[in-house]
Amino acid sequence: MLMQDPIQDGSYIYIFLDAKRYWIRKVKAGEEFHSNKGIIKYDDIIGRPYGIKVESHSGQTFQIHKPSQTDIQISMGRNTQIIYPKDAGTILIEAGISAGCRVVEAGTGSGALTYILSKAVGPQGHIYTYEARENHYIQAEKNLKRHNALDNVTMHLKDIIEGIEEKAVDAVVLDLATPWLVVDTAHNALKPSHYLVSYSPTIEQVMKTCKAMGESRQWGMIRTLEVLEREIMVRENKTRPTTWMIAHTGYMTFARTLADST
Repeated sequence: MLMQDPIQDGSYIYIFLDAKRYWIRKVKAGEEFHSNKGIIKYDDIIGRPYGIKVESHSGQTFQIHKPSQTDIQISMGRNTQIIYPKDAGTILIEAGISAGCRVVEAGTGSGALTYILSKAVGPQGHIYTYEARENHYIQAEKNLKRHNALDNVTMHLKDIIEGIEEKAVDAVVLDLATPWLVVDTAHNALKPSHYLVSYSPTIEQVMKTCKAMGESRQWGMIRTLEVLEREIMVRENKTRPTTWMIAHTGYMTFARTLADST
């Protein structure tokens, strides 16, 4: 097995006990992680590889991993509803968001999707994110800074309904209460044949957004998706689906800009 960079003073780690108990923490020399299952001294794991098992002072075994994008995204959703990984992945693939893309996002919320978008476009791309509420803006900025995701992100404390400052972008992703009010603004900011994505929790929002796009006659290939996720418990002679699943989280509406035919 290839050895990756070891855990260092200042590294972020994903501490896993079970499916319901896990934490992301920053390692600090001389300090400790505390839980009701015991104490782990950070000095005992600094210099060791990710993927190790460690015992707390009470004898409970924890796994120590490098946080994945999903781990970080979920951890950002404490104060605001986030777009779940199952939906974020669909947005990236369906809208063709990849390395080098320039993407407009609104609203920023906790910054969870902003983080995923920033990693997808990489250092050659850029994310321009709009947030109208100052408290969310401040929290998102802290979250993104904590995970070193601000280098290719420009944050606007502004309601996107007032206008998009960027032009000729590769995608516009909306997570707003009234996305239908941004349809024309988004069209003006996008390159021809590129995607608007609208994420909405209710079908009424979807219907209003699709109606606005249809009436503008500037959009093609309008369609709405919903993604459901169910985990399978794999056990010898008793493998079956779990009794719970991540079902409805939101509807994703995709549409492509039509060029002016004149």
